[in-house]
Amino acid sequence: MPKPSIRFFCEDVDFKLKNSKKSILWIKSSILAEGKAPGDINFIFCSDIHLLQMNIEYLQHNTYTDIITFDTSEEEDIISGDIFISIDRVRDNATTFKKEMDNELHRVIIHGVLHLIGYSDKTTNKKSIMRRKEDAYLSLL
Repeated sequence: MPKPSIRFFCEDVDFKLKNSKKSILWIKSSILAEGKAPGDINFIFCSDIHLLQMNIEYLQHNTYTDIITFDTSEEEDIISGDIFISIDRVRDNATTFKKEMDNELHRVIIHGVLHLIGYSDKTTNKKSIMRRKEDAYLSLL
């Protein structure tokens, strides 16, 4: 049986995650802290245009977004999925919110992981819980 893996890819952007090994350990430890186990998780960095097309095609939303998460988990406690992240949107948001690019990117990364774990941000209360979780895991990076 193949070993679960966390991998990073680029779709239509030239981008390389700094210190990916550290990020992988952080992602795994965050998942374990939630009482789950990491499975196969693919992070695909892409452009605004690519993610907009996916948002229209798969979610019927004609808006830009920073992340789309697809859960591919087959077992309840093993977290697997494909997480598409717009590097354009993350850069813009980092500027808007006066954050470092790396900090904003890791916030979006853990946001996607939290969605795979089962957290939602569809209500104000759920969004608040998710933000607190993001902050807690970012503090461990």
